[in-house]
Amino acid sequence: MTVQDLQQTEYNEYYSRYINKVSKDTSLIKGFEDDRKMVVDFFSSVPENKLEYRYQPEKWTIKELLQHIIDTERIFIYRFLRISRNDKTALAGFDQDIYIDPSMANNKSLEELINEFNSTRSYSINLIESISDENLKNIGTASDSTISARACTFILLGHSVWHIEVIKERYL
Repeated sequence: MTVQDLQQTEYNEYYSRYINKVSKDTSLIKGFEDDRKMVVDFFSSVPENKLEYRYQPEKWTIKELLQHIIDTERIFIYRFLRISRNDKTALAGFDQDIYIDPSMANNKSLEELINEFNSTRSYSINLIESISDENLKNIGTASDSTISARACTFILLGHSVWHIEVIKERYL
């Protein structure tokens, strides 16, 4: 299963910004493993004095961005689980901004955040491996939009690339 197998009817157009960041021949498991390495390598390379930098007062710090990547993966993998198991209950959206302050990301070390990311990613890979190709195609509703189980996962792969590009452009 690769990102090129996705149909545009499987996700809201908003998510194209992330899905378009994923190489067309990227398979799910290899994509999640490669993305893990890319995320860990990138955040590990950020100078310590930049980890709590904001390019504008209301913007998130680099640590907060890593926490956001982690939290978003948790939410989308939960959606993935429900949809892949054929749960037709509509899933609520989430306000990403209210997650940051209670996360206390700036009080965590980079090592703690990377461990949190790795634990989350290991769970995600384990779950994805347990789902049949047929159930990856299941369709559900999240944030008042149609989304497939597999779209939930490919969105995550592009989401981390998106944020790393923003960090390179505006923070470093």
